[in-house]
Amino acid sequence: MRRLLTACSIIVLLLLNTLILIGPMMLIALFKLILPGKYLRDLCSRGVMWVAETWAEIDKLIFALLTPTVWDIRGGEGLRQDRSYLVVSNHQSWVDIPALVQTFNRKTPYFKFFLKQELIWVPFLGLAFWALDYPFMKRYSKAYLRKNPHMQGKDLEITKAACERFKSLPVTVVNYLEGTRFTPAKQTQQGSPYQHLLKPKAGGVAFVLAALGPQLDALLDVTVVYPGDHPPGFWALISGQLPKVIIDIQTRELDPALWAGDYQRDAEFRQVVQDWVSQLWHEKDARIAQLKQQF
Repeated sequence: MRRLLTACSIIVLLLLNTLILIGPMMLIALFKLILPGKYLRDLCSRGVMWVAETWAEIDKLIFALLTPTVWDIRGGEGLRQDRSYLVVSNHQSWVDIPALVQTFNRKTPYFKFFLKQELIWVPFLGLAFWALDYPFMKRYSKAYLRKNPHMQGKDLEITKAACERFKSLPVTVVNYLEGTRFTPAKQTQQGSPYQHLLKPKAGGVAFVLAALGPQLDALLDVTVVYPGDHPPGFWALISGQLPKVIIDIQTRELDPALWAGDYQRDAEFRQVVQDWVSQLWHEKDARIAQLKQQF
């Protein structure tokens, strides 16, 4: 009964926090849509960011007051909100998102994900994503490109244009290289060579680097580890059953060579990026094994 009451209390408070702050965010987003001039629109972008960060801080306070979870954050010294970062993380649970909020909110620019272009039409959320400067990308399938070869590279051009605003505003872009949450069943199905990870997909991070590489100051290599053999679900967090989460941050320099070629057309360059991702993942797999021994 106590777990149920805790979970219900957290859900109600999270909903109230969202409902109270969605109004100011939508109002600022509306001003951003209609106001003329880059300066005023950038000012609105910062206002929307402040609302989102306030929402996240209140969420953190709710979890701190009502759950026993200890967020053991390691590394990340010297993070700044006026710098741009690429965050690469393993993906195991819906708890990964609150873990990122706990780790980076008001320490780096509010994090963003690359979204499918169609999501901009989702009521309210689409406007919020746009106001938060989430990059909307249009990806073409290989089958489509075979039929329409003149569209080759257009998806990258569209994304680069969408990222132009990041030249005046810092950004934190999050990329989950596995593309989906880790489960033993998916690991077996893939034949993953890693003990604690699925196979990484280099194409997504190559796309981000091609669009934003020169604007990025560092790579934040994030490893999230939970106690036990099975990652906890969101229910475990909100019902107070998650005692501890380790979030390990390794800050790495980004080599300009990682965005110096054409990932889609240049096989040699594609291999360079894939080798870099593979090495990153081998090191992360070993780090997870070490961190799990500390529970």
